[in-house]
Amino acid sequence: MKLGIIGSGMIVHDFLKIADQIPNLELTAISTTKRSEKIGKDLQAEYGIKQTYTDNNELLNNQEVNTVYVAVPNNLHYRVAKAALEHEKNVICEKPFVATPKEAIELKKIGDAHNVVLVEAITNIYLGNFNYLKKHLAKIAPVHNIELNYTQYSSRYDDFLKGVIQPVFDPAKDGGALMDLSIYNIHLAVGLFGKPEDVHYFPVMQKGIDTSGNLILTYPKLQASLLAAKDSYVTDQWSYIEGENGSLKIKGSTGQLKEVELDLKGRKLEKINLNKYSHRMVAEFVEFSRMIEENDRQAADEAFNHSLAVLEVLTKAKKQR
Repeated sequence: MKLGIIGSGMIVHDFLKIADQIPNLELTAISTTKRSEKIGKDLQAEYGIKQTYTDNNELLNNQEVNTVYVAVPNNLHYRVAKAALEHEKNVICEKPFVATPKEAIELKKIGDAHNVVLVEAITNIYLGNFNYLKKHLAKIAPVHNIELNYTQYSSRYDDFLKGVIQPVFDPAKDGGALMDLSIYNIHLAVGLFGKPEDVHYFPVMQKGIDTSGNLILTYPKLQASLLAAKDSYVTDQWSYIEGENGSLKIKGSTGQLKEVELDLKGRKLEKINLNKYSHRMVAEFVEFSRMIEENDRQAADEAFNHSLAVLEVLTKAKKQR
């Protein structure tokens, strides 16, 4: 996978720190804004990236690049991903995928027409602990209640309160707790239980953006409460999947799934950690690399269909902000 990166924010820095753990990966190019040109040059020097640009089209015209990692602000995902697909590049697009299901379907058609892979970068559903949760749901079934929690006091929240608005808190750039954090909750819920029958979002709104909020997903015999907060502080967060015969408890954020506890009636509590890598981003990119190297269209299509279902939930919730 000869990778071109578009973007230079925190997520790119996190990715580059673990890039050496991804097989068959070559850091071919990075494109930043002109304002961030020095950041791009510094990243090139630190991580051995072959080429830097301040024009996305120059990266897309680089014939050596076969895959583009789209890591720009949320409101730019569709435009940048579309351009990459039209240049016959595989696309790994950061979460949240795009703004609407219509945009996602249009991108998929373009990707299929050019025989390239299109996937959403979302950590949790590629982790070993997610597979454990999915496999062991039947042991605690029937499940009636879910409480998922991703609370992370934002490093940009203090500035936000002072009136300095970064993209993650900017309504014009599709920011907010729903898009930044609860997206992990939605992926987890949909990955385990499918699409809900109904969606209700109850946000805490400040300066036109949801700094936290509770998303309620309704299933026939199941209620799911999905909490996400960028304005609150907690040191020990847990999520719960509760059934008639036991429960599954998740330690840490729903983006990391650090540890799982299986608590069955009449049985000793089991603590499990099947996450293979030390950083949550490694597993997803190892799988993306495999999909692309093997041209595994079936796996890519399954990933897309899952992301589309998540996006349908997300769009319903966004309308209630």
